[in-house]
Amino acid sequence: MKKIIDPAKSRIFSSPTSPIRSMTGFARVTGVTPANTTYVLSLKSVNHRFLDLQFHLPNGMDALEMQWRKLLKEHLVRGHVDVRLSLHRADAETGAQWNPAFIRSYLQAFRAAASEHGLRGEPDLNMAFGMPGAWSAESNGLEAEQPGLEAAAAGSMLPAIEALNTMRAQEGEALADELHRTLARLQQQVEELSSLRAGMQQAHTERLAQKMQELLANAPAGTASVDQSRILQEAALLAERSDVEEEMARMRAHIAHFQDLLQQGGELGKKLDFLLQEMTREANTTLSKTGGIATRSLHITELGLAMKSEIEKAREQVQNIE
Repeated sequence: MKKIIDPAKSRIFSSPTSPIRSMTGFARVTGVTPANTTYVLSLKSVNHRFLDLQFHLPNGMDALEMQWRKLLKEHLVRGHVDVRLSLHRADAETGAQWNPAFIRSYLQAFRAAASEHGLRGEPDLNMAFGMPGAWSAESNGLEAEQPGLEAAAAGSMLPAIEALNTMRAQEGEALADELHRTLARLQQQVEELSSLRAGMQQAHTERLAQKMQELLANAPAGTASVDQSRILQEAALLAERSDVEEEMARMRAHIAHFQDLLQQGGELGKKLDFLLQEMTREANTTLSKTGGIATRSLHITELGLAMKSEIEKAREQVQNIE
């Protein structure tokens, strides 16, 4: 079992019991029908918010598409998946094959339209051969073999899905490793910022007390005096409201939950993305509370921005997790 070490706290993570799968993958399965027609079934998957299936099959294979669509929905959760079935007859002539029926229809339509509107001109074969459908590997009678093709190709989808998910699991494992490293760096930044908490509170108290003294010094004559201890009490209360320990505690909880989810594995993409949104909110609140804290301001701001940078890196990686 693979071990992943968190350099921030020397915590060891076991590989998840359920695979973490990326939404990126590719698989190809090749077979031959009894009539010596070779078919190639390919699956190409990229990230998508939902499961989006796109089929590119020979004409007249609606029943097979429905069967495969059901099977894909049983084994995939998210991703844009292109399903492509291409055909080739071993005894067919090699080289490009043009579609006579398509070219004939194009020429007839062109001349009919020109005659109807009284226009002069001849059809352009260069343009015709550049149109979809002008070149066809299925023009040599391959589509006529649909019954044998469907029977042979029907059993190829499950092996293709298994191969696709194997690649997606490998990609997912690499993503999980990188996420653990990203979370370890974020944990270090949280602990460093938290260690500055006492100094931040003292700086807040001193700054607020100084401002209150300045206001009282510039107050009009006859203004009631205010007890010095009362000023310090009010400054301490305001400084406490600017304390970031609550944000850091929530950040630690989110990081621990994130790591636990990675250990569990399975379908995590949306859950992890939600947690990262919450982490971004805590980082933003921390930055707003700690702005302009005397000489510590620059370092604290750098830490806050570094936290946001790590969270954004994690979000980019999570977008590709199923």
